[in-house]
Formats: sequence, C-alpha cells, structure tokens
Amino acid sequence: MTVQRNWFSFEVILKDDERAFLTREGRFVKLVGPGKYSAFDPGHELAAEIVKVVRAEIPAERALMLAKAHPEFAAEHFEIVQAGPTQVALVSFDGDPKHLVLPNTTRAFWKTLTKVEVERIETAEDFRVARQHLNKVDAARAGVIVQAVVEAHEAALLIVDGELKERLGPGRHAFWAVGRAVRLPKIDLRPQPLEVTAQEILTKDRVAIRVTLTAFYKVTDPVLAATSTGDLGNTLYRLVQFAIREAVATRTLDDILAARDAIDREVREFVTERVRVLGAEVGEIGVKDVILPGDIRELLNKVVEAERVAKANLIRRQEETAATRSLLNTAKLMENNPLLLRLKELEALEKLVEKVGRIDLHTGNQGGGFEALLSKLYTIEAETLPPKVNG
Repeated sequence: MTVQRNWFSFEVILKDDERAFLTREGRFVKLVGPGKYSAFDPGHELAAEIVKVVRAEIPAERALMLAKAHPEFAAEHFEIVQAGPTQVALVSFDGDPKHLVLPNTTRAFWKTLTKVEVERIETAEDFRVARQHLNKVDAARAGVIVQAVVEAHEAALLIVDGELKERLGPGRHAFWAVGRAVRLPKIDLRPQPLEVTAQEILTKDRVAIRVTLTAFYKVTDPVLAATSTGDLGNTLYRLVQFAIREAVATRTLDDILAARDAIDREVREFVTERVRVLGAEVGEIGVKDVILPGDIRELLNKVVEAERVAKANLIRRQEETAATRSLLNTAKLMENNPLLLRLKELEALEKLVEKVGRIDLHTGNQGGGFEALLSKLYTIEAETLPPKVNG
C-alpha cells in the first residue's frame, strides 16, 4: 500500500487484499480497487483510507451510514448482520464459522473477496444449543452459552430463572442463556465419606468425652436432594452430630465403652430415617474414636492395669495349685509303689551326676573296688521286690 501526492496529482497503489475509501473534502467518492490509481488533484482535496477486505469486519456504524447514502454500493460489498432480542447469528467466512453475533447487536463484514454466510438462530422457544451449532462455536468465549459435561457417575439439573426444568443424564449439554439465567449444577452419585469431628458431650454420669465418627452416604434422588436442602453434606453432618449426642447423653461411660456397636446402630437408624426425605441414603456409620479427659484416662489405665495384675495372680495361683495337686498324686503313687520311688531317686541321682565334673572313689581298707562301692551306694533289697508268680 502506497499513497503519493505531488503538486497536481494524487496517487495510491493497493494490494490484492486491500481497498481504499476515496473521499473528496471528507465526502465519500468511491471505493478504489487493487492496483495503481491516479487523479488530478491540484487543490489537494482527495484522501484515501486503506482497509483490508479479506475475512474482515467493518465498523457497523460506518456500514449502516454507507447503506443509507449508497445502498447499491453497500449491498455489493457489505454483509450487515442484525440480531433480534431473542436471536443469535452465526457468521461463516468461506464456510468456516468465525463470529457469533449476540442479541440486539449489529455487525458488518466485507464480502468483496469473501463468501459471507449468516445463520440466524431463534432461542425463544428451544434454548438447547444444537450439536451442529455447538461444534461451530467457542462456547467459552461466546458469553451466551452455558454448558456442562456430565460424567457417568454424575447427574445434572437444568435450572432456568430459578425454576427446575429437568434432570440431565451423562453427556455434553449446552443451552442458550439469551434473556434468561441458566444454571447446570452437577451432583456426584458415588458414595461420599463424611468425617464428623470430635465434639464434647456429657455422658449420663457427667463425664465429658469427645466422639468422632465416620459415615458414608450417596445421593439417590438428585432432584429431591437439590430442592430439599442447600447443602446435603452439611445437613447430614448436623444430623449425625445430633444423633450421637442423644446416644451418648443417655448412657454412662462404662455403657459407652462396652456398647459401641449399639451406638453405631442407634445413630444409623436415626440418620437413615431423616436423610431419606432429602434424596439420599446412608451406608455405614461408625464411632471412630472416643476421647476421654486426661484424669479419666489415667484412672482407667490404672483400673486396667490392676485387673491385669489380678488376673495374672489368679493364673499363677491356679498353676501353683495344679502343680501341688500333681505332686500330691505323685507322692501317693510312690507311697504305694516302692519301685517307683526308687526310680525317682535314680532320676534325681542322674540330674545330680550331670552337674558333677569329677568323681574320686575311695573304697577304704576292706577293698572290693568299684563294684563294692556301687553295691554299698545303692541296693534294692530282695524283700522289697514284688513276689514272683509261678506260671
């Protein structure tokens, strides 16, 4: 693009994708095409405004002004798009979607070298965005499209101007937010954990304890869950807190420590009945921890330790009694059976000899050697042996 001026002439050189608005003293004369244009202009009255015309937009005010002053010229070179209050217009350049004209908006585009196609979409009755339109529009930048991708484990609700319209299943959903407020809240249908943190509760015997619980719940009716409470998780949290307070306040500390399963069952029954009307169900609820005050905990530790010591003493006494009874039975057997007594003596002698490292034999003056020593050391008298029975 080149504009030259000398004393008597005006000259402009344009590229293929350029055009020039030629004006004389500010008034439009004509549109200059590509190439070299020269005109006699001794008074320097001519001026040229160079513009790009390939896939380009022209200010709507200027296009409308030229359409009124030069209708044939404007119809040849401009595509003026005006969208109504409930309309949007999809503008394509050579078959390629490029612009979305919003409601109550006017935009103008050059069609000198570009094929401009306009598709107007009425959103008053059917405000769902068609699949073919959604694929052509950048929904994030459009500003008038509300969309959501619903996963297989989710459900979504279509709420228009605060009114619930329908439940949406898995998939991609988009709606025109033209003249209306559209929301697509999503609800997770999978089981959700709920941790109920420690809260201080007085037992029936006036002991302050803290109890923590873990619960699992899931939404069974998304519509009911969305319309019955603003925050299902928080509502369930308060219900569990109230249920555990009722269960603990009516029991003593010993009952609570001994009947945790009963407390779990009581809390579950209380909560299950009330969350059903909220569109949810409770799976498992369990007492996770029972935290006692420091002095109570020390006292219980002492009680447990004393019980263990008493149990150990009882076991030891039982073992001693059993051992004594066994010795008494053995003594009675030995009393009636001298041979058994001798065998026990031999066992004792054997254990004694195992601990002897050295043995010195002294047979005395009478002699007799080792055999005489053994016969004197241990002898089983013949009269003590049982009588021999002849067959």
